Amino acid sequence: MVVEVGYAQAWDLETRVPWRPIPVEEARERDAAGLPYVVVYRAAGREAPLEVRLVSWREHYVGLWAYDAQGRRVYELDMRLLDDPTRLLRRYAVRWHYTGTEMAEFDAACPRITVELFPDGRGRQQEDAQGKRGGSFITVPRVGDDERWTDRPAFGEWPLLSARSHGLTEPPVFEMTEPAAAAADGSGLPPTTCWHPPRPVQPGPIGELFRPGVRVTDRCHPEMTIVEPRRMGTLLVPSGLLAVSGPDIDHGDGPHITVPVPPGTYVLDEARARHTYHCEWEQSEVTRTETIAVRLLVSEAPAASWEMALRPDDDPRLFIKNQISGFDTDGATGCFADAGAWAPLLALFERGLIQGDPDLDPDVYEDISDSMYLLRTRDQDSGGELAAFATTGDGTYPVWVGRTEAGEVVGVVVLVEGMPELLPEGGVTAGA
Repeated sequence: MVVEVGYAQAWDLETRVPWRPIPVEEARERDAAGLPYVVVYRAAGREAPLEVRLVSWREHYVGLWAYDAQGRRVYELDMRLLDDPTRLLRRYAVRWHYTGTEMAEFDAACPRITVELFPDGRGRQQEDAQGKRGGSFITVPRVGDDERWTDRPAFGEWPLLSARSHGLTEPPVFEMTEPAAAAADGSGLPPTTCWHPPRPVQPGPIGELFRPGVRVTDRCHPEMTIVEPRRMGTLLVPSGLLAVSGPDIDHGDGPHITVPVPPGTYVLDEARARHTYHCEWEQSEVTRTETIAVRLLVSEAPAASWEMALRPDDDPRLFIKNQISGFDTDGATGCFADAGAWAPLLALFERGLIQGDPDLDPDVYEDISDSMYLLRTRDQDSGGELAAFATTGDGTYPVWVGRTEAGEVVGVVVLVEGMPELLPEGGVTAGA
């Protein structure tokens, strides 16, 4: 079988065509420089590609998408280049099993198998026999080292990795194709519909959640208006290391997240949003104001950027698309605390909230009412404090750190539910 091979700067997912085709030598230069490019494999007489491969060495990433004759994606493989430059980790793979030619791409009823692998030998396999409509069967994949890792081929020597998916039993014959005209100068960015290396979840309008007058929406409320943040006291962090963690989880290794800040006392506040809805019980329009985020305010300076704080064992090179990191909770609770006094502060939290000790001195333990903040504990030796807050459920909650252009921390934010979206520009009232 003859397979045509072409190169481009990107691949448009909607139109399934390459964006800015480039000559092989330009692709070779981009490969050496770590810049992203794609390789498209086609068979004569077939409209849909056999396989599309995206390479971006600067992001430690090689991706593969295989298509069937109907143009549906049937296989996705995410490989990562880690510390050994000669091999790639098969980090993440999904295989779709369409039950007929009429079934739409990614149909909710399409059976699929998802496999995640890690360099330390861990792994996870999930089988969805009826796609998202049915239950899932989760196991630990039994894979050897040769299945977890694959050799890194030199430029131009990659095999057709999806050959088995297409039923090929003999190695294909590759035929290089070149663009009909000279490639563009490379200026400009690919459209948003183009494939790009997967990134962890990105910050939404975090700073705007503390700006009165801004309008936002979430999956439950079509329109909410941000009101003035509510100040709920202060937190003393004398050690200069802020802990953000779930205080209800086993902490043998300490808090989940730590953020260096200048030693000092910082404001604790809540971002709040107001919305109106029709209450069936009262048979009238009702207006409510709800807390959507909690913040430790380090500085009044505006944040130039927001980043997701990482745990000590996180490796950003292993993050898949929209993956989150953060603190875990089994009791819908998080906290800001002085990491230097973590153990005694956590012991007071457990004595007060978990054990209900009536003999706790109010100087070291106090309840907080009418707030997402639940309680505060104080270490008498260091003066360090812990402030626990409620979330809307269990799971993992990202911790967002706002920084100035110089990299200084201005605030640390936890959204107690999901990330709202900004409504159109008219959502900001005059003077906000």
